[in-house]
Amino acid sequence: MKSVFDGVFRSGRKLFTMNMIRGYREYTRSTVSEGGKVYREWDPGKSKPAAAIMKGIKKFPLSRGSKVLYLGAASGATCSFFSDIIGEDGVIYAVEISERSVRDLNNTSEARGNIVPILADARKPEEYEWVEPVDIVFQDVASDDQAQILVRNAVKFLKKGGYAMIAIKSRSIDVTKPPREVYKDQLEIMEKKMKVLEKVELDPFEKDHLFVIMQMRT
Repeated sequence: MKSVFDGVFRSGRKLFTMNMIRGYREYTRSTVSEGGKVYREWDPGKSKPAAAIMKGIKKFPLSRGSKVLYLGAASGATCSFFSDIIGEDGVIYAVEISERSVRDLNNTSEARGNIVPILADARKPEEYEWVEPVDIVFQDVASDDQAQILVRNAVKFLKKGGYAMIAIKSRSIDVTKPPREVYKDQLEIMEKKMKVLEKVELDPFEKDHLFVIMQMRT
């Protein structure tokens, strides 16, 4: 296993995280044992951050002990890999609007111990204003106001010097415009509050998606 980022490893053409929970095999195609440790395969075809890493991003701000606000957590698949990375000392506040998805997210949370499920609308951060300041805000909500949702939450919850990440879904925003025109529009909104550090298109893993890493302007 070769370490590519804190808590993220690569072997050949596959990505892995070190399994924080012994015997946990959900959301992975395979596990590998090496040096007395077990690693879970992180599929870039099913997780946008994994796709961004495979496409060659140079910075991935998650690390052991990170506090994360995850917007659009769904059933918790990608959350489970974030959970491996941040370890027992970190925490993920996982916001999801679908009651059905939150039922699955609750199961993921109970198994892993460092995920806090929140049934709420990411457009309304006042619904979970009790959340503590975080190191990272990640936005993965399929909505035509993706940029606004991220900015609203980052302004409210992100620590000074903290990072924001977003997977811009162009077809969820405007199917009539070319994806790169949609990306440009969304970036202009976010750049009023944040500095873009890196961006990468996720094709062929995720068609018409742009992954962006940012930091709040001081």
